[in-house]
Amino acid sequence: MINLEELHVASIIQSSKAFQFAADVVNGKIISGKRRKQACQRFIDELEKSAVDSSYPWEFSIERAYRPIEFIERFLTPTKSTYTRMELLPWQHFVEANMYGWISRKTGYRRFREALVIVGQGNGKSTMIAGNAAYALTKDGERGAEVYCLANSKDQARIIFNECSAQVKNSRTLSKHVRITKQGVFYDKTNSKFQPLASDSKNLDGRNVHMGVFDEIQEFRDYKLINVIKGKIKKRKQPLIIYITTLGTVIDGPLMDFYILGGQILDDTGAIAQRAADRMFVYIDEIDENDDVEDYTCWGKANPSLGALLDIEDLKDEWERVKTIPSERNNFINKQLNVFTMVDELSFLDVRTICKNDRVYDVENLHGAVCYGGFDLAETEDFTSACLEFPLPDNSFFVLEHSWVPEKKVKFDHEKLDWQTLVERGWLTIVPGEYVDYIYIFDWFVEMQKLYRIDSIGFDPAKAFMMVQKMREYGFVLNDVRQGELTLTGPLDDLKEHFLDGSIVHNNNAMFKWYLSNVKLTKRSANATYLPTKLSKYRKIDGFAALLDAHTEFLRKHPTQIPPDKELTTVINLQNLKG
Repeated sequence: MINLEELHVASIIQSSKAFQFAADVVNGKIISGKRRKQACQRFIDELEKSAVDSSYPWEFSIERAYRPIEFIERFLTPTKSTYTRMELLPWQHFVEANMYGWISRKTGYRRFREALVIVGQGNGKSTMIAGNAAYALTKDGERGAEVYCLANSKDQARIIFNECSAQVKNSRTLSKHVRITKQGVFYDKTNSKFQPLASDSKNLDGRNVHMGVFDEIQEFRDYKLINVIKGKIKKRKQPLIIYITTLGTVIDGPLMDFYILGGQILDDTGAIAQRAADRMFVYIDEIDENDDVEDYTCWGKANPSLGALLDIEDLKDEWERVKTIPSERNNFINKQLNVFTMVDELSFLDVRTICKNDRVYDVENLHGAVCYGGFDLAETEDFTSACLEFPLPDNSFFVLEHSWVPEKKVKFDHEKLDWQTLVERGWLTIVPGEYVDYIYIFDWFVEMQKLYRIDSIGFDPAKAFMMVQKMREYGFVLNDVRQGELTLTGPLDDLKEHFLDGSIVHNNNAMFKWYLSNVKLTKRSANATYLPTKLSKYRKIDGFAALLDAHTEFLRKHPTQIPPDKELTTVINLQNLKG
């Protein structure tokens, strides 16, 4: 519990909506999730630090913090309500004050160059950020200010742009000085402009970005547009890039990286996060991991505008309508409760479980260690994967996975992956031509054998005859892994338990996480148990299939790893494996 009277910043906290919001969240007066509490605690801690430590590089300027708030509330009017004036809510005051109020003690320029704002749908984030765009265009003290709304599609990019245009048009003051066309909003006095841009926009070069607003980055598949914009802010003294979104279903895109980084900043963990913290503001509203989605008393954690812009009874009515319809249920949980969800009710793992397995292990410690291999050859014109599974002393597993894909398939780009990054990080090899020669996989295992002790390798016998012969001739021990329920149910169940425990370590291999997000459970017959398959044609699972083969091989040698209270079907499967 925070005692305001004991703080050096007590008078400040008690004098404004932003500060009072932070204090009420931390003191439990406002029901909040873990991440919102951390953001508010971070703010109060840094206020205290800046007040008592003159060497602290940042200080808080109340005047700078309230410039954009005053601008929005004084000059802009709502465009989609009956209200006659704009009045920002306490959580919006908090976000605005943080983005603009923290400045360098040395230069006086803004501290934060990036802001990550994640809230549920319908909480007024687009209206608020449109107001920020208008402020950056006209009142932020920049000549030639270039402000852009950025999205994955032109239609999405125009949402905030259109909202800003409408706000300016409805303003008696701004409408006299700002020119609006289909191409943009222009403030000719300072030669400044606000325009929408999409990831497929041409002529992205030559920009000099003062503010970039990325709307709904949960739809982004790669960093192309993000990297372009971040590369165009270097000439500005105090640029600001805002990522504002709900969470989504795309686990392999930039949002997941930002979400993880934002969590690490708020947790104050990780060297990268600690370096980024000085320049990135983070505000995340979501229900907590153990919250029951049916418990409407926790919904306010993801919806800071509940009771103002959102009505709890309306949300409850919507939930009752959709909760028995899998796709609509997932959409509500995703958009309204701000939880990463999978695109299918029968997804093998949910996003939070995948993200839970985020440990990093020093691979240098694995040299000479025993491991178990697996590979999935699929079709030579498609993805091919191989992996090694290392049992670790704490009953967890390290997964070393690699994939290959032919150049021709990359050119079609059906999967919309960030191919360059995957290659640069060493997770993927793009093979010249139209197919993957199996010699690449053979050579990989040969190189791995020089570093590690590969006990044995599991494989799907349906597609591997020539490859298996060559590997056996070399000296590898290979065993069939029949792709049926009798063989796979036990290993599949055991793997899932390890994922749920957060005990699968893969050093955040983005390729592997993509495979995991694509795994769906299906039945081959009415009486059968569930087996893994892919969600759709272009949602591949080759890396997971390779792991499942490797884990099956591990369990052949270590059947006691299966807990004694497992279902009878699992025990039967293991007996089959042992035989």
